Amino acid sequence: MTHRVQIEYCTQCRWLPRAAWLAQELLTTFEAELTELALKPGTGGVFVVRVDDEVVWDRREQGFPEPTAVKRLVRDRVAPGRTLGHSDKPAD
Repeated sequence: MTHRVQIEYCTQCRWLPRAAWLAQELLTTFEAELTELALKPGTGGVFVVRVDDEVVWDRREQGFPEPTAVKRLVRDRVAPGRTLGHSDKPAD
């Protein structure tokens, strides 16, 4: 199965560096599972992460994501059952 991740970010807010950093984290972690990771410029304060067109994180509802939280959500869709090592430790 092939999986696509899209990170839509606000250009007005200058969130490209944040989106690019998160993209790098996801590509490094899921290099075998992802066939594509797209950065989509947007406006109006948008910062949304989608996996196969399903929204898994929306800044408007959840605030800015920690990379480990997004990795868990992506993992649950592209590699269920796979461990993420230290990122799988429960939050304090």
